[in-house]
Amino acid sequence: MRPPMKPLKPLDDALADLLGHATPLAGADTVTTFDADGRVLAQDCTSVLQVPPQDNSAMDGYAVRCADVAAVGVELPVSQRIAAGSAGEPLQPGTAARIFTGAPVPAGADAILMQEDCNALEDGRVRINAVPRPGQWIRRAGEDITRGAVVLQAGTRLTPAELGLAASIGMHQLQVARRPRVALFSTGDELVMPGDVPPAQMRPGAIYNSNRFFLRAMLLRLGCEVTDFGIVPDRRDTTIDALRQASNVHDLILTSGGVSVGEEDHIKPAVETLGTLDLWQIAMKPGKPFAYGQIPRDNGRAHFMGLPGNPVSSFLTFALLVRPFVLRLQGVHSVAPQTIAARADFTWAKADKRREFLRVRHNAAGGLDLFNNQSSGVLTSAAWGDGVVDNPAGQTIAAGDTVRFIAFSELLS
Repeated sequence: MRPPMKPLKPLDDALADLLGHATPLAGADTVTTFDADGRVLAQDCTSVLQVPPQDNSAMDGYAVRCADVAAVGVELPVSQRIAAGSAGEPLQPGTAARIFTGAPVPAGADAILMQEDCNALEDGRVRINAVPRPGQWIRRAGEDITRGAVVLQAGTRLTPAELGLAASIGMHQLQVARRPRVALFSTGDELVMPGDVPPAQMRPGAIYNSNRFFLRAMLLRLGCEVTDFGIVPDRRDTTIDALRQASNVHDLILTSGGVSVGEEDHIKPAVETLGTLDLWQIAMKPGKPFAYGQIPRDNGRAHFMGLPGNPVSSFLTFALLVRPFVLRLQGVHSVAPQTIAARADFTWAKADKRREFLRVRHNAAGGLDLFNNQSSGVLTSAAWGDGVVDNPAGQTIAAGDTVRFIAFSELLS
């Protein structure tokens, strides 16, 4: 008599379990700020200065005292010219200073007039055609960053905006988390690499290995150093050898295929030979088979993750489980993708007992269209779509319903 099947593990519970194992990696790298895009800060960036360092002009124009411009048509002598990078003299009462964007506001001035509101006269005077308000077009010292402020926290994944912010406080080098070292391989005697065999010469039952390409690309986008072990034959001994070799120098071993319980699925017993394995059946569609384990080594352990072989299942389990795990290894705090409300312009009449991730894309009317084939083997759906609808278990969808949308830009960055 077959033992009763274990209940499927909810996706959120599986993710919580995974993140509980994702201790941030030891060690850090020092890189130039130029080269830090996509890396994760290993220590806070604290400013030793204020930004801007002094009051400066937000416009090309004239610095004035408001008390000297009580009405339109006032004419003032231009006493000095202040360019960005230079410092002017205190502004004398009854005069104006020609000033340019970013230049320090001279002492005594309390407003900037745009040059469009002024007429320069041939005798060195300027006619004012607008009455200024105190403080207008002046960027105050420290209004962006105050001295001693933590401008970027450890665990921040750096984007171009953060790189500019770091540079604005004088940071030419940054301490960033070490890149995770990931070993990637596929299992399955049916797999063939593109370029090895022309399509016309493919043997019966053979398929090209698509998973290897998108998994490697997704790992590289997450800042990993990837070692590609290729395709491992469907034999117990070769699978154990590949796992043992990979565990010696890698933080994570990632495989696709072979995590089910068939006679040719050797990943599960191979990992258990070398270490420990939790094989989860996750309540998500597509992507039910998923495995996590650990393989001990002399100086610690290697994490193991086994993904399903079907390409859409592999794609989505990576996006929803592996991605947050890899980010947490680098010290990133917030790893959940942003979910937004969107309008369904389709009908999904059959509720499933599992949480579903439906491939969709935005249409010209601002709603979501559904790809016509939601099979886990149809990778076209992921290339066609711009995201997924996160549909709760037991939920149908009618046209016009508000649904939860996750953009692929959230899952692939």
